[in-house]
Amino acid sequence: MTRPYHTERHYRNWRPVTVNEDSEPGTVRPGGRTARVRASVLRAAGDVLAERGFAHLDLADVARRAGVGKTTVYRRWGAVAGLVADLLAEMVEESVPRAETGSLLNDLKANANLVRRTLCDPRQGALFKAVIAAATYDERTAQALRRFYDARVTEWVPCVTQAIDRGEVPAGTDPCEVIRAVSAPLYYRLLTIGEPPDETAAERAARAAAAGARAGVYVR
Repeated sequence: MTRPYHTERHYRNWRPVTVNEDSEPGTVRPGGRTARVRASVLRAAGDVLAERGFAHLDLADVARRAGVGKTTVYRRWGAVAGLVADLLAEMVEESVPRAETGSLLNDLKANANLVRRTLCDPRQGALFKAVIAAATYDERTAQALRRFYDARVTEWVPCVTQAIDRGEVPAGTDPCEVIRAVSAPLYYRLLTIGEPPDETAAERAARAAAAGARAGVYVR
């Protein structure tokens, strides 16, 4: 089964870790204590965002929840915005690879269903809403969020370029705009009426984007 944008697989056996506050992050091999500290802190940060929102994200509280010395957290992330930026970077690292079905419509359906499952997940849906809200007034968070979505769009661009090669859509179609057209109505539904998108909404979004692409709507 395809996992959402931000997999929980790193956290199945998650436990708070205690480290020496004088330990320098990055001084141990990847997968060792530094990786465990990062995973614990980012998990705790995500929990706070999902439960209470950006305004209540505090580095000292995150350190306490993660079982990590607060000096380590302040040294490594510096500020709340830096922590959110790293959380989004980690979500990119753990994102699901694109589907390849041989059909633009089916590829876009896979993308729409991935977005739907992410936004319907109680923790991840709340987390995204909190980060999106914070991005409206915190520029560093906004930049991190743009990098996240740029990475996700780029991952799915080959679905459209391959469709161009197959002759499914006109040459000159902007692949990024097609991919954005799939997720846009799903986020709009969540953020405006507060309802996570259902399977019907995901199907409609994929079909609309595919139809628009075939009709040349997204030709540059």
